[in-house]
Amino acid sequence: MKKSLIAIAAIGVGLYSGPVLAQKATVIELTQTPCQFLESENGVDQGFTSTKKADCDSINAKTGSKRLGEAKVLDLKPGKYIFRVTNKNVPYPLGFWLRGDGLINRARLPSVSGGGLTLGSTQEYAITLKEGEYVYSCPLNPTPNYKLTVRK
Repeated sequence: MKKSLIAIAAIGVGLYSGPVLAQKATVIELTQTPCQFLESENGVDQGFTSTKKADCDSINAKTGSKRLGEAKVLDLKPGKYIFRVTNKNVPYPLGFWLRGDGLINRARLPSVSGGGLTLGSTQEYAITLKEGEYVYSCPLNPTPNYKLTVRK
């Protein structure tokens, strides 16, 4: 009994490295700048400026299709993930939305979303992904719907 309590305490402070940690989530780092996720666009900062949602709507109307065609598709295995999203240079609160691509996938696949990501802050969004086609974006700092594929 005493060893069990010590193991539980060690897990709580991150000192235990046994099988429980093997089930930890994989962290995916994403950085938002005005109208884009940097990693999704191969690390290229497009240099956009935005003070409001409408700025990105205009920018994406002109450049979104081309950028999305050149964007990196995230290929992941089924499992637990944490999407760690940082607001790098956007002067208004942002969000993150990961969901199935299309109506059928949106209905059958898990999704995660949230807002309140202020300038310079980072938030984490935990999800267990199943096989399928997904998209992710920010509806508050409108970005293209970047692709994410989950397969074994």
